Amino acid sequence: MSGPAGQSGAPGGHDEQHGTRNRVARSILDHGPSTAAELALRLELTQAAVRRHLDSLVGEGVVEPREKRVYGSRGRGRPAKVFALTDCGRDAFEQDYDNLAADALRWIAQSAGGGERGDAAVADFARARVAAQAEQYRRELERVPPEERTRALAEALTKDGYAATARSAPASAGGTAAGEQLCQHHCPVAHTAEQFPQLCEAETEVFSRLLGTHVQRLATIAHGDGVCTTFVPQSHPLPPAGRPGGSSAGGHRGGSPSQPRNVTETRSTTTGSPAGETPSKTSKNASKTDNSRTKASNATTAPANTAGRNPA
Repeated sequence: MSGPAGQSGAPGGHDEQHGTRNRVARSILDHGPSTAAELALRLELTQAAVRRHLDSLVGEGVVEPREKRVYGSRGRGRPAKVFALTDCGRDAFEQDYDNLAADALRWIAQSAGGGERGDAAVADFARARVAAQAEQYRRELERVPPEERTRALAEALTKDGYAATARSAPASAGGTAAGEQLCQHHCPVAHTAEQFPQLCEAETEVFSRLLGTHVQRLATIAHGDGVCTTFVPQSHPLPPAGRPGGSSAGGHRGGSPSQPRNVTETRSTTTGSPAGETPSKTSKNASKTDNSRTKASNATTAPANTAGRNPA
C-alpha cells in the first residue's frame, strides 16, 4: 500500500479497505480489547488509519469502545479507551453452533437407546423446543380473523429470522384445492435439520395446530430446496359472486324462486295417489272420469250435427 490504510488509488481500493477493516477486527478477536495504539503497532499501520477503521466498525456494530481496566494505582489523565468486539461482531467469525446442536441431538438419541426410541426422543425434544415459540405465535394469531392467520404467522416467523411470506395458491387443473403457501426463505437450523428431520416435522405440526387445519410441507431448505414451502388449504371459502355472505335459506340459482315449487306441486297432483288407494283403483277412477267426459262431449255436439238438416 502506497499510503495509509484505505487510501489507495487502485480500483481495488474498496476491497483493501474492507480487508484492512477485517484485520483490525480479527486482531481484537485474537488479542482481546485493544487500544488504537496497540492495534497500530500490531498491524503496522498509523493510528489515524486504525481510528478511521475503528469508527467504521463501531458504526456497523462490530466493535464498541470501553474504558480500559486499570489494575493497581491509576495515573493522571483520562483512562485509555479500548475497543472490544460486540456479540454481533463475534458472530461474524467462525462459529460451531451447528455441530454443537447436532452432537447434542445425537447424544439424546443414543441415550434413549437408539433406533426408534432414539428417533422418538429427538422428536420429543423438537416438540418441546417449539412449544414456547408456538405459544407466542398463538397470541399473535388470535388477534386477527381466521382468513388472515397465515399472513400473521408469516410476520411472526419473520421476526424470528425466518424471512417468511404468505401468498395465495389457486386450485390447479390436477385437482389441488385452493389455499395459501407459507414460504420461509431462511432457516436458522437448516444444517442441523438436514440430519434430524424431526425439527421440520415438529414445526409442521405447530403450523397445523395454529392454523386449525391440516397443512402439507412441499419443500424444505434442509433437503436442498431453495425455500421451505408449506401448503395451507383454504378453510374459509369466499361467498359466491353477487351474494355477499352466501345464499340464504331457501334461495335458488337462476329463474324465479317460485318455479321449483310449482313443478313439485304439479308432480304431486298428477302422479301422486290418494292415501289408502291402490294404483288399480286410481286407474279405474281415471277411466270413469274419461268416460263421463266423452258422454258430455257427445251430448254437447249432437245438436250441432243435426242443425241445418231437412226434417223431411
